[in-house]
Order: sequence, then structure tokens, then C-alpha cells
Amino acid sequence: MPSFSTAFALLAVLGAADTGKPINETASIDKSSEVVVVVSNLDTGKGVIACALFSSEEGFPMDASPELQIRKDAQTGINECRFQNLAPGTYAVAVSHDENENGKTDTNFLGIPKEAWGVSNNARPRMRAPRFKEASFELAEQQTLQLEVSVK
Repeated sequence: MPSFSTAFALLAVLGAADTGKPINETASIDKSSEVVVVVSNLDTGKGVIACALFSSEEGFPMDASPELQIRKDAQTGINECRFQNLAPGTYAVAVSHDENENGKTDTNFLGIPKEAWGVSNNARPRMRAPRFKEASFELAEQQTLQLEVSVK
């Protein structure tokens, strides 16, 4: 299991733009579902919001490289990341507010994030990073699912 500080390395590399690639690519599955992530509690419009959508526990929440990523300028209040053309399945979302735009989530000497972050289901366990199972949700065929992720 990754350490608390290592787990937030994710929040360090959520820097790629939306790759546009579908998750769970299978020719016979309808990919008309979407996940709309509403990022709330942003107290400043500085920096960028980075969202990553995971289709398995592999890499969650720290290594978003094999999954879909969206990075956009932050706005005070509510921000939105929209993942489209998804196959039905189990997913989890990780969000980071890279306020100083240095491409990572800054941490203190204990490895605890100093920049705002959050995951789906607003899972925030004490003393460790959230697990995929705690943050996961089911997406059905032809469903638009709106999730609110509170960043703190």
C-alpha cells in the first residue's frame, strides 16, 4: 500500500491534458455514458484543477498516467470536469488544485498535502491516502452521472 505522501504524488502528475481516449475499450459496449465531476469548495481561482478518472485500483490515486485526465484553469467556487464516451463499469475520481502550477501537489515535511485535493465519494481517511474501493462508483450504460468532489 502506498504511503500517505506517495499517494499524493498523483496529485503531482495530473498535469496532462484530456487524452480523449475511452476507458474500457470494447467494440461491443455502448460508450455513451459520461461522468461530470463538480469540484466544490475552491476558495481561489489561482492555478489549475486536475481531474483523473480511474477504471481500476491500479495507480489510484497517485499514478494517473494510464487513465483519462483533464486539466483546466481554476475558478473560484465551482469547477467542472466532464469525462465522455465511457463504457459502463466501476470508476473512481481524484482531483487536485495545483494552485501554484508547479505540476504537483505540494506537501509538508510529513508528506501531508498543503494544496487542496479530493476523491469521489469524498473519501478522506485519516493518516493514509484513500483507497479505490472507498472512492469507487458504478456507471451504467447510457448514464450521465454527476459527482460532487469537495476539495480541501
